[in-house]
Amino acid sequence: MESAKLTLDPAFEVGPVERRLFGSFVEHMGRCVYTGVFEPGHPRAGDDGLRRDVIELTREMGVTTVRYPGGNFVSNYEWEDGVGPASERPTRLDLAWRQIETNAFGLDEFMTWMREVDAEPVMAVNLGTRGIREARDLVEYANFPGGTRWSDLRIKHGVPEPYGIRVWCLGNEMDGPWQIGGKTADEYGRLAFEAAKAMRRVDPGLELVACGSSNMRIATFGSWEATVLEHCYDQVDYISAHSYYDPVGGSRADFLASAVEMEQQIEGVIATADHVAAKLGSRKRLKVSFDEWNVWSQSLFGGESSLDWEHAPRIIEEEYDVAGAAVVGSLLITLLNHADRVGIACQAQLANVIAPIRTEPGGPAWRQTIFHPFALTAAHACGRILRVQATAPVMPTERYGEVPVLATAATLDDDRLAVFAVNRGDRPLPVEIDLRGLPQASDLSHVTVADDDTGARNTERDPHRVEPRIIDGAAIDGDRLTAVLPPVSFNVLKARLS
Repeated sequence: MESAKLTLDPAFEVGPVERRLFGSFVEHMGRCVYTGVFEPGHPRAGDDGLRRDVIELTREMGVTTVRYPGGNFVSNYEWEDGVGPASERPTRLDLAWRQIETNAFGLDEFMTWMREVDAEPVMAVNLGTRGIREARDLVEYANFPGGTRWSDLRIKHGVPEPYGIRVWCLGNEMDGPWQIGGKTADEYGRLAFEAAKAMRRVDPGLELVACGSSNMRIATFGSWEATVLEHCYDQVDYISAHSYYDPVGGSRADFLASAVEMEQQIEGVIATADHVAAKLGSRKRLKVSFDEWNVWSQSLFGGESSLDWEHAPRIIEEEYDVAGAAVVGSLLITLLNHADRVGIACQAQLANVIAPIRTEPGGPAWRQTIFHPFALTAAHACGRILRVQATAPVMPTERYGEVPVLATAATLDDDRLAVFAVNRGDRPLPVEIDLRGLPQASDLSHVTVADDDTGARNTERDPHRVEPRIIDGAAIDGDRLTAVLPPVSFNVLKARLS
C-alpha cells in the first residue's frame, strides 16, 4: 500500500493563523437572507426576525467574518432602502438575480445579526450603478459618531453608537460582463482610487479591498489586476479573488484536485500585486481577500436570464456530498498554507445558496457535509501555521497533470498540534508524521469526515448522515505519529505536546 510522509519543524512556519480566513458571505440572492438567516414568524425567530437556529449553527461553524450584501446584488443596490422603519422601505427590482427585493432586511438588521453571531462585517459598496458619493455617505452612516446628516439618521433609527465597520469592498466583480455597471480596468481603477480616498476622509482607519478578477478563467485575469492596482495601489490594502469549483464540469480527479487551481490563482494575484509594487517603487505589500470561494455545479446553472421575477426563490440550492466536503477541506488547507499573503477569505454563501447551512421555511435548519471541514478547521487551526514538508503518491488529472493525493497543513499553538489532511485518493492512505523537531506528543486523536459512499449527503430527512467521527488506529511511536486516512476524506489529527 502506498503511503505518505510529513515532516514538521517549529523553526519553519508560514505565519500566524489569520482568524479572518474563516469568513462567510451573505448576499440577497435566492433564500440566503429571506427564510435563511431572516424569517419573521418562524418558531425559532426572535422579535427581530432572525432565526436562532441559524445563529447557533453559524456560531458552531466558527464564522469570524461575513461579507455583505453582495455579490452581484450590490451593483444595483441602494443602501438607503435597507435602513429605517421597515414599513417605509421600498420594494425594488434586483437586476442581478431577477428578484423582488422587499428590503425588509438591510444594514441595521445585518449588524444586529453580526452581534448575535459574534462576527466581523465586511461591507461592500455599490460602484456599479452608484459611486463615490453613495460610498462616502454609507461610511458616514455606519461609522461617524454623530452631528451630521447620515450619522444622525442612524441615531434616529435607534443606533446611537457607530457600527465601526473596518473592512470595505470597493464594488464586486467589476470585470464581469454580467455585472450591472461593469467597468474597464482603467475605469474601475480610477473609480476605486477616488472612492477609497473619499471613504478614508470620513474614516481614516478603514481597510479597503479592490476588485480583482471575477475568476482566473476570464481572459483578462492578471492584466485586470495589474491595471487596476496601478491606479489605486496606495489607497487599498487587499485585492480580491473569487473562484468556484465545479464537480460536474470535468473529471472526478480534476474536481478532487481543485485546490491546485486555488493555489495557482493566489500565487498569480500575489505575483501581479508585487510586480505593481516594484513598478511603483512601493514598499507596501498588499494581501489577497479571497472573498468568494466554494464548490458549485456552476455548469448546470442556466444564468440570470433563466430566472423568473420572484421574491426569495429556490435557486442554486446545492446538495453536497462527501467528495464536496473533501474538496472544501483542501481549499481551507490551501488558504492556511498561504496565510502570509491571504488575509481574508469568505466561503460563499452561508445559508441555502451553495451553502453549508440549509433551512426550510417554518421548518428545520441542518448542516450540509461541507459544514464540517469548515467548523473543524476554524476550531482547531490556532497559533502558528507550520510549513509541511510532504512526500506522497500522485494521481493523474486531465486539468492539472499529476497531483499529490494528499493535501495537508499544520498549526502549532503552545502545546497543541493540529494536522489537517485530505486524502484525494480512492484508497486508504497511511501517513507517517515526523515530529523530531517538536516536544513529545501525547493524547492523540483522529477525527475524519468520510463515508463508504462518497456520494452520501445530509438532507432534511437524514440531517446526520455524514458527521465527523473519531476513528481508531492513530498512534505515537517516539517522535513519529502514524495514521491511516480513509479514501476521499477530510481529517484532523490532534495531539498535545509536552
